[in-house]
Formats: sequence, C-alpha cells, structure tokens
Amino acid sequence: MMTDAMTSRLRPVQPGKTTLVAVLDIGSTKVCCVIARLTPRGEGTALKGRSHRAEVIGFGYGPSAGVKSGVVTDIEKAEHTIRSVVGMAERAAGLTLESVIVNVTAGRLGSETFSAAVSLDGQEVEKADIHRVLRAVNERSVRPERSIIHALPIGYSIDGQKGIRDPKGMVGDKLSVDVAVVSSETLAMRNLELVLHRCHLQIEALIATPYASGLATLVDDEAKLGVACIDFGGATTTVSVFNEGHLVYADAIAIGGHHLTLDIARQLSVSVADAERLKTLYGSVLPGQADERDLIPIQPVGASHDEALG
Repeated sequence: MMTDAMTSRLRPVQPGKTTLVAVLDIGSTKVCCVIARLTPRGEGTALKGRSHRAEVIGFGYGPSAGVKSGVVTDIEKAEHTIRSVVGMAERAAGLTLESVIVNVTAGRLGSETFSAAVSLDGQEVEKADIHRVLRAVNERSVRPERSIIHALPIGYSIDGQKGIRDPKGMVGDKLSVDVAVVSSETLAMRNLELVLHRCHLQIEALIATPYASGLATLVDDEAKLGVACIDFGGATTTVSVFNEGHLVYADAIAIGGHHLTLDIARQLSVSVADAERLKTLYGSVLPGQADERDLIPIQPVGASHDEALG
C-alpha cells in the first residue's frame, strides 16, 4: 500500500485565483524542475479544462545520476542531483519549495481496466452511489505489491446502457463503471519518496509519465476520436491510449533513445558522444527519398581525422 504522503491527491486549482505549481521530472538521462505561476484566464478566453495560464518563473535542469530506467539505484547520487536541480529552479523563482508534483515512469508502470456494479433498486443515482461503485473498484484493484497512481473512470452504464458520462440523477436498477487503474511497484515508489524526503520535499501528487505526456500534447478532438501517444525518453519509452476523452491504457518499457545511441556506437565503432551526435543530426523515424544515397562521414574510435570513413 502507498504511504499517506504518496496517496495525497492533487488539489484542484481554484477558479479565479492565482497559485503556484512545482513539477519535478526525474528521468534516466536528465532531471528537471519547473516552477510556474498559474494565472486565471480572462472570461471567454479559457478552453475546456484549461482555466489558467501557466507562466514559468523558475527552471532547473541537469544530467541524471543514481537513476536507471526511471528507478532509483543510488540514493545519495539521486539526492545530490535533485537538490542541485530544485535549488536552481528555486533561485530563479526566488522562493523555497516544500512540495512538488512528481512524474512516475519507474516500477514496471502499467494499467488495468476494472469494472464494478452496485444496486440502485430503481432509485435515482446520487453522489453516494457513485462513491460506492468507485470504492468497489478500488477494493478489487488494490494489491500490496502495487501502488495505485491513477484510478480514472472511463465510463458509466445503467442497466447495461453504456456511454454515460455523468449518471447522477438518472434512474435504474444497476450502476456500473469501468475504471482505468494505473499502478507501479510499491518498492520503487517508496525509494522515490525516500529520496525526496532526504531533499526535504513532500510529494504533493504523483502523475504517470504517459498520462502527463498525453495531457500535454493531445488536443480534445484527438483524445475523443482515439489516439496513442508515445513518449520516447532517454532510457524508457511510455505509451498512453486515449478514447472518448479518457485515458484507457498506459504502459512503459525500459528502452529509450540512449539504447539507440549505444547501438550506433557499437555498429559503427564510434564513440558514444559521436553516436549521439549522429543520431541527433541525421536520425529520423520518417523515411526520406535520399536515405539510400546519402553518405555520412564518421570517425571510428582510434582513427585519425584523415582516416575518417565516408
């Protein structure tokens, strides 16, 4: 089970009020911290679900250490890196952080869909009934070895009629719900919590990286029609699937861009730095007409500049 510090839910932003938010991204190749001021949008200018404008007032960035594939492997190195990055953001913003929102990729991140139903006996659906059916899902999904990060309702149904977004006030005999539950290994989450406590930071909330990537990059129409969002990181790749505006699936694998860099270095016998440069300058997931004709000069490890191959 998750500790109290890790089960705390993200407080909703109050409409019409300015607030601060701090986010910490602990990756395998980099760690970054962003502090932003959320300012209410003017009347008539706010998009659906986006009532505030974010103004970045502090930013910290640095190479990652003590983290491998999103998992903490060396607490002292990870602590030093996080302290340095957060301190950089704090100095830029002119304030001291007490808590942060933390992204999660580690701990064999994955998702499952759970369903549950409660009896209504022909009565109207009340808020308590919605809480009852969500509690029933929670009881089925909780496991000691897994920590729940998100439990997101996909859709409700009454007496088998699906596609109901808000069942409150409707009449029926049985209320059902499908919930996408995103979870991670408990031990990996506890180590993450331990590192942040050593940095004197509380976890305000956890957010799964694939879910955050989807929210940040997808427009409402894409999420409604159905789309997969792939976030290709340094040592991990995450995927999130949205449909009807809801997250329905999330997963992560311990393969990322750094693995491609190492493959290039081995196959071409070049240094890791040169392989990274080749990947950055010439690599693409989209095929080009000149791919089979273009020649790229490389310099194998140990070769002089004059011996560089073309």
